[in-house]
Amino acid sequence: MARKKAALDFEQSIADLQNLVERLENGELSLEDSLGAFEQGIRLTRDCQAALSQAEQKVQILLERDGETEEAPFETDPEA
Repeated sequence: MARKKAALDFEQSIADLQNLVERLENGELSLEDSLGAFEQGIRLTRDCQAALSQAEQKVQILLERDGETEEAPFETDPEA
């Protein structure tokens, strides 16, 4: 269930980021609204990068198990 939630959060973050980019590219936002959207975009980008990094770590752990696909715990950096 946690994997599904993380995937949904990632997918939602990507969709929100795409929406923000479209709004910014449209050019109809005020400077203040543009800055707020940019800040939100930076947060979403960092969240997506952290999710991708965690997925990459998990794949790396699975590949390093002598050809066996056993899961192994790994530490996540909550400040990433």
